[in-house]
Amino acid sequence: MNKPIIGIRPIIDGRRRGIRESLEDQTMNMAKAAKELIESKLFYPDGTHVECVIADTTIGGGAEAAACAEKFSKLNVCATLSVTPCWCYGSETMDLDPLTTKAVWGFNGTERPGAVYLAAVMAAHAQRGLPAFAIYGHDVQDMNDTTIPADVEEKILRFARCAIAVGLMRGKAYCGLGAVAMGIAGSFEDPEFMQKYLGIRAEWVDMVEILRRIDLGIYDHAEYEKELAWIKKNCKKGLEVNIPELQNNAEQDEKEWEFIAKMTIIVRDIMLGNPVLADIGYIEESNGRNAIFGGFQGQRQWTDYKPNADFTEAILNTTFDWNGKRPPFILATENDGLNGLAMLLLNLVTNRPAIFSDVRTYWSPDAVKRVAGYDLTGKSANGFMHLINSGASALDGNGASKDADGNSVMKEWWNVTDADMQAMLEATKWAPANKGYFRGGGFSSQYISKGEMPVTMVRVNLVDKLGPVIQIAEGYTVELPDKVTHALLDRTDPTWPSIWFAPTLTGEGAFTDVYSVMANWGANHGASVYGHVGADIITLASMLRIPVSMHNVPADKIYRPHAWSAFGTTNTEDADYRACAAYGPLYK
Repeated sequence: MNKPIIGIRPIIDGRRRGIRESLEDQTMNMAKAAKELIESKLFYPDGTHVECVIADTTIGGGAEAAACAEKFSKLNVCATLSVTPCWCYGSETMDLDPLTTKAVWGFNGTERPGAVYLAAVMAAHAQRGLPAFAIYGHDVQDMNDTTIPADVEEKILRFARCAIAVGLMRGKAYCGLGAVAMGIAGSFEDPEFMQKYLGIRAEWVDMVEILRRIDLGIYDHAEYEKELAWIKKNCKKGLEVNIPELQNNAEQDEKEWEFIAKMTIIVRDIMLGNPVLADIGYIEESNGRNAIFGGFQGQRQWTDYKPNADFTEAILNTTFDWNGKRPPFILATENDGLNGLAMLLLNLVTNRPAIFSDVRTYWSPDAVKRVAGYDLTGKSANGFMHLINSGASALDGNGASKDADGNSVMKEWWNVTDADMQAMLEATKWAPANKGYFRGGGFSSQYISKGEMPVTMVRVNLVDKLGPVIQIAEGYTVELPDKVTHALLDRTDPTWPSIWFAPTLTGEGAFTDVYSVMANWGANHGASVYGHVGADIITLASMLRIPVSMHNVPADKIYRPHAWSAFGTTNTEDADYRACAAYGPLYK
C-alpha cells in the first residue's frame, strides 16, 4: 500500500540579518509539533500511524518553495500543512500544487504578525482558485509557547484526517459486482462522478465470474476449509419464517453454506486480489481490482437462482472473520454504490465499520403507543427511525462489543478483542432467507442492536442539474424493551438486523422533528457509523467539492476552506452550494 502522507511546510520571513535567523527554531518547532500531533493521533485503515514529512528547510521564498515541492513530488503527499509564527511572502511561499489539499496554521502571538500572513495567504489562495483551510488559535500565546492549543489541535487533526481520506481514495477503484438491483437509483453508478470528484475508477464484474471461479476452483481451497469450519462452529441458525414446503433440510443447509463460503472469499479476491491464486496458475485473477469499496447486485437475477450474499456482505463489512480481526471491506448490498460511498467516507474518517440499512420506517410516539402500548422516553421520546436491511449489516452493529465502562461500541478493528468477537457472534443468528424475497436461499444476519450508541448516518445522492450532495444525521441508537421491539419488528422482518435510530433534533429545517428527517432523506438507503462525526464529513465533503444538503452538526464544529466565507457567512448551507459549484470537482 502506497500510503498518502501529509507534507508539512515551515514558512518563514525571508529577510536575513537577524529577522529570519531569529525565527528558524520557532518555525521548525511548529512543524515538528504538528508532525508529532498528527502521527500520534491518526491512523491508516491498516492500523499503522499516519505519516508526515517536513520540508528540508524553512521556506522563505520561491526557490525554497520549489525545493519543497520537488521533495514532496517524489513522495505520495496528498495534503500540505503550512505553519508559521510570522509574516511571510504569501504568493511566493504558498503551495501551488492543484492536487494537494491545503491548510495554513498561523501562530496567534503578538510578537510577530502571523495572523497578518495567514490573512494574506488566504487571499492569495482565493485569488488563485486553490481553496485552503485557515488555522488560527482563539487565544494569544507567548512566543516561546510550544504547546498546540485544543482548538488548533482539533482543526489540524480534522484537516489531516479528512485529507488522508481524500488521498486514500485517489487512484483506487469501485468494483460493482453485477448491475442494477431492482431499479434502485444508487445502483446506477456514474463513472464520471467517481473519477472527477473522488479520483476513483469505476469497474464492473458480471456475477457469473463468481460461478466461474467456483466451478473451476479458482479460490484458496485451504482457506475455504478453514472458513467453512469456522462457520459451522460460530454461525448459529436463526428464525425460520418460510412455510414448511419451502424450508431446507439439513443437507440443503450444508450445501448452501458451502456455496456461500466459496462466494465470500471469491468476492473478496475479486476486489482485492489474492497471491495464492497465482500459485495455482491464475495470475490475472490474483491481481484483483484494486477496489477500495464495492457492491453486490444480488437481487433479483442472482437471488432468484442462487443463495443471497447476506453473509458475504455482512462478514466482509465486519471487523473480523475466520482469520481473526482485520480492516472491514466496504461492500454495499443491492449494488447501491452511492450508499457504499457513504459507508466508505464514514469508514475512512473513523476506521470503524459502517452499517448499510434501509431507512425503513418512522415510528412516532403515538404509533408506538398504539401498536405496542408503550410510552417512549429518553432519546426516543420524539420517535425514531427503523434502520433495517436483509442481513448485510456488519456484525459490529449489534452493539455486543463493550468499551471499558461496559457501554456498547463499534470499535476500530485493531481494538477488537477475542471477547468482542465472541460476543458479536453470539448476539447474531443466521436466519434462513425468506424465500418470498430470496428464492435461491441463503442466510441473513439476525440481530437487534443493543445499547445507546452515538451514531452518524450519511447518504450521498446524485441530483440532475445539481450533481452530488451529501446528507448527514447525527443521533443515537435506542434500545426498547423486548416486547416492544418484537411488536414493531414483526410487522417488518424479524430475520433481518435492526437498529432503532433517534436523530438529534435542532427544531429547524429537516431536523424540526424525526418525521422531517425521514421525509427529507434523499434515498431508500443510509450508511451509519459509531460516533458523532458529521463535522468530519462536512470538512471532507468540502475537500471533494460536494455540498451538504442537510445536517444537524453544531455550527461551531463546521470547518470548511477559508474561501467559502467569500460566498456568504449568514447562510452557510447556501454558501457551500455556491462554493462547490464555483470550484467544481476536485479532479476536473
